[in-house]
Amino acid sequence: MSDRTAPLAVEELRVLVGNGEIDTVVLAFPDMQGRLQGKRFAAGFFLDEVLEHGTEGCNYLLAVDTDMNTVDGYAMSSWERGYGDFAMRPDLTTLRRVPWNDGTAMVIADLAWEDGSPVVAAPRQILRRQLERLAGHGFTAHVGTELEFIVFKDTYEQAWDRNYRGLTPANQYNIDYSVLGTGRIEPLLRRIRNEMAAAGLTVESAKGECNPGQHEIVFRYDEALVTCDQHAVYKTGAKEIAAQEGVALTFMAKFNEREGNSCHIHLSLQDADGRNVMAGEEGGMSPLMRHFLAGQLAALREFSLLYAPNINSYKRFQPGSFAPTAVAWGHDNRTCALRVVGHGRSIRFENRLPGGDVNPHLAVAGLIAAGLHGIEQKLELPDPCEGNAYTAAYDHVPTTLREAAELWEKSDLARAAFGEDVVAHYRTMARVELEAFDAAVTDWELRRSFERL
Repeated sequence: MSDRTAPLAVEELRVLVGNGEIDTVVLAFPDMQGRLQGKRFAAGFFLDEVLEHGTEGCNYLLAVDTDMNTVDGYAMSSWERGYGDFAMRPDLTTLRRVPWNDGTAMVIADLAWEDGSPVVAAPRQILRRQLERLAGHGFTAHVGTELEFIVFKDTYEQAWDRNYRGLTPANQYNIDYSVLGTGRIEPLLRRIRNEMAAAGLTVESAKGECNPGQHEIVFRYDEALVTCDQHAVYKTGAKEIAAQEGVALTFMAKFNEREGNSCHIHLSLQDADGRNVMAGEEGGMSPLMRHFLAGQLAALREFSLLYAPNINSYKRFQPGSFAPTAVAWGHDNRTCALRVVGHGRSIRFENRLPGGDVNPHLAVAGLIAAGLHGIEQKLELPDPCEGNAYTAAYDHVPTTLREAAELWEKSDLARAAFGEDVVAHYRTMARVELEAFDAAVTDWELRRSFERL
């Protein structure tokens, strides 16, 4: 990554700051939920001080729940440890303009402790570690994420005030692949596409999806860390653009009882010469790809916490919903959790478990760790599913966050790949969410119980 050209060079930033085009620089990092957290700096101060020395952030940012409440159980950050700081160090390969915010640039940070050691539980560091392991085998990972969202004509503030009930979707019916349907909100989609391109992302396409108001914008396949960083930038930017347009969009995995928001992740491996090592003879899979894919199957249930990190994530896994329920693989088979697509140089696999709420850095780290397990153990790939995986006799993906968290906590494979600290940290994240949900009284309970019980 060190020799990669940034979307915006530091020298260009200096010129833009000097002529007044850029006055603000955002330094941010992806947190456990995949959200960008950080600070906005006066551009001159960033160039004079932060560029070389970085800045600090409270270490509770990797030890809070979704509502930013401090919670017990994290080893790295607590009241007992004083909630100190970690260092935020700019990764200048990620420097870019932020066209949807006037006069603004952004750079992603890596996190380190005062002694310079990395914060091992930081999602970006977790992915970096797996990429380093992969590099030890002579490979790099290339990744694409396909992220769906639902657009509503209500603002975020109106949605909040209405408790997210009675919202008006931007489309009233299934517009999967409908040019007419996407045309209804093309001004919003066009802004997102064009402004992401101006931020250094390469847009491929936009299309409608099944749930009313549901859409997908796809970006070009790239190096794993680049794709994951861009995913986080895109997700934040799309919400900010939507807010500016007076609408709201959600990436939550399952907004209602219809189709959920998926985030299918495609992955392939390249060698030092840029060749796809997953490609075998006559356009099929190489032995290495078969081992890598076998590792995905072996680790899928134990790593599900990385692919489906929230209570709501598991509501997607319904038969016949295009969200997977079976630990199975197949050739271009959308009923399986793992789908092999492409031929020859383009061959790759797709993990269909993640929803729109996924943290891409954690999910891709899981895919690489699982694949390395398959390579190192030379696991044999079973026969593909040729029919409907929903009704076949395969192991089932976890059906609740509780089940996934227990599998993760007990996983020797997770400990070997990520270390005890990371396993404990993300088991705590799951515990916090489960305790909060178990204590909540839901609308479903009120409707069923208020009068009739």
